[in-house]
Amino acid sequence: MTLRYDVLGLGNAIVDVLARTEDDFLVAHGLAKGSMRLIEEAEAERLYAAMGPARIISGGSAANTIVGVASLGGSAAFVGKVKTDEVGRLFTHDIRAAGVAFDGSPAADGAATARSFILVTPDGERTMNTYLGACRDLGPDDVDPDAVRASRIVYMEGYLWDPPAAKDAFRKAATVAHAAGNAVALTLSDSFCVDRYRDEFLGLLRDGSVDVLFANEHELKSLYATADFDTALAELRNEKVLAAVTRSEKGSVVVARGETLSVPAHPVEKLVDTTGAGDLFAAGFLYGLARGAAHVDCARLGALAAAEIIQHMGARPEVRLKDLAAESGFAL
Repeated sequence: MTLRYDVLGLGNAIVDVLARTEDDFLVAHGLAKGSMRLIEEAEAERLYAAMGPARIISGGSAANTIVGVASLGGSAAFVGKVKTDEVGRLFTHDIRAAGVAFDGSPAADGAATARSFILVTPDGERTMNTYLGACRDLGPDDVDPDAVRASRIVYMEGYLWDPPAAKDAFRKAATVAHAAGNAVALTLSDSFCVDRYRDEFLGLLRDGSVDVLFANEHELKSLYATADFDTALAELRNEKVLAAVTRSEKGSVVVARGETLSVPAHPVEKLVDTTGAGDLFAAGFLYGLARGAAHVDCARLGALAAAEIIQHMGARPEVRLKDLAAESGFAL
């Protein structure tokens, strides 16, 4: 089959509601700074009412990554579940306008399209409160085998492990991709998510379901239940995967076939909002990988994309990443 896409993403279709806030607000509402937690619709409404002025921007971890791939000039597709409501129409418009193929059928009834209420403190840290809504209905029937076979890399987010049916969608996509000789990538998404599904995530690495792993240093330490980064990294070297681990201003570490490569972060003038930093790092890395770039260059491209996203509010690029990459000397 002819390959149509560099990367196909499978994830939660979420619209982000972002607001600046102070640490005192987090304390008053019992929120753990820097965390991601799942909430129900009633709490979502209460939190929204208490938040300050907000910006509404399409988001979702894997969706952000796929939009980043398209912004770099890659061919990209996304699988996610929305409802035929105003928020679902906003998400659909935005992802298609970004040049991403999004062909799934929206749900006519059931839960509303998902929203994530993201509180950004003055230090740029984000605290996420997510109502999954329609995402809970994502299942195997939403995965088109032909689209999976036509994708060099299938990329999936760890957050999918929360809705039960999405696990089956994940496994179906991985099985079809591998049967076609294509690669499967996974991002661990959040250390709290890893805490919930540590054994299952390790199982995916060790049974061959995943070829490429993305994590930040906190997620990696959670995966191996250690407080020491070097210990976690040593464990990671034993896994038969290509892995990219981000470390904020310290850059990233790429582990491949026992080799460990350190890559510096891209310069940033002003940190505004860390939402989407890992998502966009994955976008740059995956785009480079799909185009046959060396692992160091994949990480450098990921660092450039992450640097763009953290200098403004929201997790979607505000400028064309392909142009930024060209200005930095990347031949895309």
